[in-house]
Amino acid sequence: MKVRTACNRDCPDACGIVATVENGRIESIQGDPDHPVTRGFLCYRTSRFLERQYDPDRLVTPLLRRNGVLAPVAWDDALDHIAEKMLRIKAESGPAAILHYRSGGSLGLMKFVSDWFFRLFGPVSEKSGDICSGAGDAAQLADFGEEDSHDLFDLLNSKTIVLWGKNPHVSSVHVLPVLHQAKARGARIVTVDPVRHRGADLADLYVQPRPGGDIALALGVARTLFERGQADPEAPTYCDHYDEFRERAFARPLADWARLADVTDAELEALASAYADGPSAILVGWGMQRKARGSATVRVLDALAAIGGNLGVPGGGVSFYYKRRGAFDTSWADDGFTIPRRLPEPLLGRAILEASDPPVRMAWITAGNPVAMLPDARAVQRALETRELTVVVDAFLTDTARAAHVVLPTTTMLEDDDLVGAYGHHWLAEVRPVVPPPDGVKTDYEIVRGLAARLGLAEQFAPDVQSWKRRMLAQVADRGASLEAIRDGYVRNPLAPKVLFADRKFMTPTGRVNLIHDLDPEPERPTPQRPLLLMAFSTEKAQSSQWARPRAIADGPAVATVHPDAAPGFRDGDVARLESELGTLEVRLALDARQRTDVVLMAKGGWLAHGRCANALVPAKETDAGGGAAYYDTPVRIVAR
Repeated sequence: MKVRTACNRDCPDACGIVATVENGRIESIQGDPDHPVTRGFLCYRTSRFLERQYDPDRLVTPLLRRNGVLAPVAWDDALDHIAEKMLRIKAESGPAAILHYRSGGSLGLMKFVSDWFFRLFGPVSEKSGDICSGAGDAAQLADFGEEDSHDLFDLLNSKTIVLWGKNPHVSSVHVLPVLHQAKARGARIVTVDPVRHRGADLADLYVQPRPGGDIALALGVARTLFERGQADPEAPTYCDHYDEFRERAFARPLADWARLADVTDAELEALASAYADGPSAILVGWGMQRKARGSATVRVLDALAAIGGNLGVPGGGVSFYYKRRGAFDTSWADDGFTIPRRLPEPLLGRAILEASDPPVRMAWITAGNPVAMLPDARAVQRALETRELTVVVDAFLTDTARAAHVVLPTTTMLEDDDLVGAYGHHWLAEVRPVVPPPDGVKTDYEIVRGLAARLGLAEQFAPDVQSWKRRMLAQVADRGASLEAIRDGYVRNPLAPKVLFADRKFMTPTGRVNLIHDLDPEPERPTPQRPLLLMAFSTEKAQSSQWARPRAIADGPAVATVHPDAAPGFRDGDVARLESELGTLEVRLALDARQRTDVVLMAKGGWLAHGRCANALVPAKETDAGGGAAYYDTPVRIVAR
């Protein structure tokens, strides 16, 4: 039997999936050939998802900590225990003493129902900011008053496509066929990235600036456009602060901008020439804004698109994010609620430990593994371990689940019932249960319903999942995106334009682009004591901290990739220690002469329990706007074991 569903994990592609089921077991999964973006293939991570689906370490019963040990317990006992604690904490300290933390481990829209539950019960404390995209979100909202992208296939109208800090082979594999098609039609591909990856092999021009040198590089390109008369002469009519931005671009000679970015004058001018030969699209990588000046970095690229005449034209644009929730009505989850306290997500460990009046007494964690994924991993672990009650909803005993007092087993994406949008294109999809979950495993909604019945909220959670789906699709149901239409085939969000800002009207207070003009172009630099910057980025083998089989990465130290000159006295394969101001991690060195000499590269999402968590070295710091995490500004050094 063939069953169609969709991937709900934290990835821009939200792929359509066709699963083959025999005798109640999923035998294979493949990309849906009928999905206009998936085109019949899946990424490495999802193509191996059945290893995760049928991993013998998967949790299939609730766990309750007794005498310091997590032990199996019946669902009724687990939910009774949680409900009693929630009522007591609320009565004694108020709902702000409870923290509800939901991240992006599942991007299904039904997760908003969990938010609604905790707001009805409280409202309780929540997180602020967003470690994934917060700085970039804030940038584009400040510049345009809106955050979305041109239709994915509008890239076929581009003459130049700039992958700025973006590695599509890992983070957006389904944009690759579009890039190859555009290239076959004559488009040039430019890759700008301090990390040498496969995207450089795809490019006609590759520029490798220093980490954080992107602001200087973009200002150098802007100066070149102004000097050559290649800036859009109409830009002053739809941009605020045009003269101030131009003055900023001319604040330094071109050679100084190149030096600050650590590229040659010729490379900077080649990038400017390519971008001027448009229409040109910039695809902004999400790692770009995970630095102290991350929001400013994206804002300079927005400004480059504006003064270059690439806003509102086919083949242009500056794409950071697609409005994945734009088709859905989730206003009911927000309306009428005043959140009593928000704790900054990048500072979560310290924020929980330092919270007072009231202190955080309980934490509920779902769709996330914050111990592994947030900065200062050990502080997050300590914060969760020391609450009166930490509840974690997950399918595996992750680093975060190990810190919990109660662990509730939940469904995988192949058992879930939900809706998804995508942040890499505009198509909508339904997540259908391919097989029922194992006995003892519940969806997030079933868990919330069970608690609601114990907390006087049963009536509000009586509707079934299908009713919730129809409610969330209400604003587009009569525009071709009803639940039935999505079940019949993949539907593009009818509210999303093919070309963004085609009328060059923007949702800012003035209706014009708000060009950045007050910024510091100096990049963060390593120190003499710690001469390398740590960059832990996505890999093809893991979905954040969701590895296909966690046990498979438990043996041996994590791999740290460096240029040979960055590790004098060490050989390829040597085991060493990587040290930051925060801690030490044992690593196995991989020497790669293609990389810069001022970086050390690791995989994102390594588990603390396995000694592979790069975030154990990363201090908790926020970005300049949007509440993002400054992951890539951490100076480290390599020392002998």
